Amino acid sequence: MKSASTQAAPKTSEHNYDASTIKVLKGLDAVRRRPAMYIGDISQRGLHHCVYEVVDNSVDEAMVGYCDKIVVEINKDGSVTVTDNGRGIPIEPPPGEKASAVQVVMTTLHAGGKFDHESYKVSGGLHGVGVSVVNALSEWCWVEICRDGEVYRQDYDRGKPRKKLAKVGTRKKTGTKTCFFPDSEIFKTTEFKFDIIASRLRELAFLNQGLTIILKDHRVDKEVEFYFKGGLSAFVQYLNENKTAVFRKPIHFSKIKDDIEVEIAIQYNDGYSESVYSYVNNINTIEGGTHLTGFRTALTRSINSYALKYNLLKNSKGPKNGKNGKNGKGGMAMIGDDSREGLTAVISVRVREPQFEGQTKTKLGNSEVRGIVEAITNEHLGAFFEENPSVGKRIVDKVVQAAMARDAARKARELTRRKTALDSAALPGKLADCSLRDPESCEIYIVEGDSAGGSAKQGRDRRYQAILPLRGKILNVEKARIDKILRNEEIRAMITALGCGVGDEFNVDKARYHKIIVMTDADVDGSHIRTLLLTFLFRYMRALIDQGLVYIAQPPLFRVKHGKTEYWAYSEEEKDSIMKKLPKTGVSLQRYKGLGEMNPDQLWKTTMDPEKRTLLKITLDDAATADHLFSTLMGPDTAPRSKFIQENASYVRNLDI
Repeated sequence: MKSASTQAAPKTSEHNYDASTIKVLKGLDAVRRRPAMYIGDISQRGLHHCVYEVVDNSVDEAMVGYCDKIVVEINKDGSVTVTDNGRGIPIEPPPGEKASAVQVVMTTLHAGGKFDHESYKVSGGLHGVGVSVVNALSEWCWVEICRDGEVYRQDYDRGKPRKKLAKVGTRKKTGTKTCFFPDSEIFKTTEFKFDIIASRLRELAFLNQGLTIILKDHRVDKEVEFYFKGGLSAFVQYLNENKTAVFRKPIHFSKIKDDIEVEIAIQYNDGYSESVYSYVNNINTIEGGTHLTGFRTALTRSINSYALKYNLLKNSKGPKNGKNGKNGKGGMAMIGDDSREGLTAVISVRVREPQFEGQTKTKLGNSEVRGIVEAITNEHLGAFFEENPSVGKRIVDKVVQAAMARDAARKARELTRRKTALDSAALPGKLADCSLRDPESCEIYIVEGDSAGGSAKQGRDRRYQAILPLRGKILNVEKARIDKILRNEEIRAMITALGCGVGDEFNVDKARYHKIIVMTDADVDGSHIRTLLLTFLFRYMRALIDQGLVYIAQPPLFRVKHGKTEYWAYSEEEKDSIMKKLPKTGVSLQRYKGLGEMNPDQLWKTTMDPEKRTLLKITLDDAATADHLFSTLMGPDTAPRSKFIQENASYVRNLDI
């Protein structure tokens, strides 16, 4: 006889699995039931993705030469309108359909001109789900088409047409206007952010030379226009705006080969980090792919070939390669990392049938693209160096210095390399590690100061929470080369604790914790330390951010006590709201200036307990804008930093000086 714990549960009608349990979601119902499958999530990120989906349709018209102006408007009621001067969505019913082409596009998944290579040879909207998904996730939406001298309009409620497409006027110009109001039943927030939308529109204007994109915010009467005659060259100059360029004008070239269009812009600066951004059909391939590999291979080969041809490495001292420890002509030999120090570049390719792979589906996998990008880059860089020898020599000098620093960095890196993943003796002494070894279950708090570190160590759950206290401010990596960075004691401790290495040894899969939580004081020094840490992670361990492993702790600013009851406030507004609800007598108020002022129990309850804490996840919706911002805040030039502070001072809250 079986024991009770192993007996099968009795069958009931609730557990029956038959044809009646099969749900068929028709039309756009599947989108409303599982919106994250189509737009990523239903938070602020997914909300803004809806704007990009509509804009991408207009940009696709620009990519094939039928549109040169797009206007995006955030209306007073919270809706968004996107207008272009393209050809306008076709009106007549598609073959085999009774409804108009407009209605089919707006209400049917995988419907549109993107599957017909005669209409769109390349497209950012690859799957035909964009505008129909936006329609499905909107409380209401309407589309207006100007085509063949007529104006047509159709309105929708949560993806369903109110009436048939109707003629509403006449107009000579062509184009499409789409207006939608996000559904509060779907999204956690329906408030659009001007700066978030502006970042993506700026990027699209850079990538599509000659396209004008205007963003208007009627809520606050604000407007900005993006138009960049220089295209990718202007993009590179924008990224290098707060850096000192090694040569004035970016290297720019473009060519079409085997129906694949390649455009690249390059400029070196006197900094030490690499800023390279790759795109396929306007899609930011944050994980790179074959186009990026082809570019990097050609860049290193072209620089090496030029340097060897003219004996520019003969008298240099540094790491050697080859059987005899030389590159064949005496002097040092360079590797890929050397050629990319201080490099700012944008690679944009347009491919008919891009194949994406990787965790985020933003890594190009088309094998043929690598060879094409490599050949085009070799051809143009070789010719450029011959025609511009002074620029070529400056680049070689820059790369030689990087190679010498690489050798010094190799020696410094050995101090941070762990022998094995479980060798606790190799971990920094200040780290209070957790007992679990599964990275998915473990988290580390990088804490400002020994005092706060002590409270955190006492208050934590030792099973899965590790504590790494840092003494003072770490080195500003924006102003230092990798060899100097790796000599910094606090940075070495952090690299060793995280376990994923740095530089050419970095491997995000070796991260010892899947939550890396920065916890600093809520004062000026704390904000500075937080920015220094994020700058380091962005420049040298960016995959940790890309994969969503980096967080910022949100400790309370105030403790309000009334009798034996404690209330925690995380802002001035929240504190004032609590105070208004309590009697004026018997209330005590404490302002926390530092984490060290909290005892271990308080720190656990407010900031470290997974059941109660609030963590701010660091994401990169626009890595290029983040790159520009870090250069502004942490770079050597004070003028852009002062300008940024003046322009943003009015937005600062809860700053303790």
